[in-house]
Amino acid sequence: MSKPVIAVASDHAGFELKGILKAELETQGYSVLDLGTNGPDSVDYPDFGKAIGDAVAGGQAAYGVAVCGSGIGISIAANRVPGCRAALVHDALSARLSRLHNDANVIALGARLIGVDTAKDCLAVFLNTAFEGGRHARRVAKLA
Repeated sequence: MSKPVIAVASDHAGFELKGILKAELETQGYSVLDLGTNGPDSVDYPDFGKAIGDAVAGGQAAYGVAVCGSGIGISIAANRVPGCRAALVHDALSARLSRLHNDANVIALGARLIGVDTAKDCLAVFLNTAFEGGRHARRVAKLA
């Protein structure tokens, strides 16, 4: 069975971490849809948050990885797209709960706040945790 497509996007502050996580995904056999940015020059995070939200909500990718300096701005921008549920996570537990209870389809990370190893752990847990459903399904439905 083939692995799902994962979209990645970042602003300039998240560019380096996005590249590391993209390489990690490709090593694990995922197809990666890179939505930019493509260098360290200053750009506006809302553009990349919207792009990842559109790609995931529109079905071009099953999940997304969004990175900016804090993870806050890009997650806010992504969450403005109906059907996108971006969760800002800081550790493996928050990554796990974002999938388990909230059915998040985008993981947001703050490149200036999280180390590379922790970011890789968060991504692995995020992608390997299924939505629990049950009582949480009713709550997630209200987000739509």
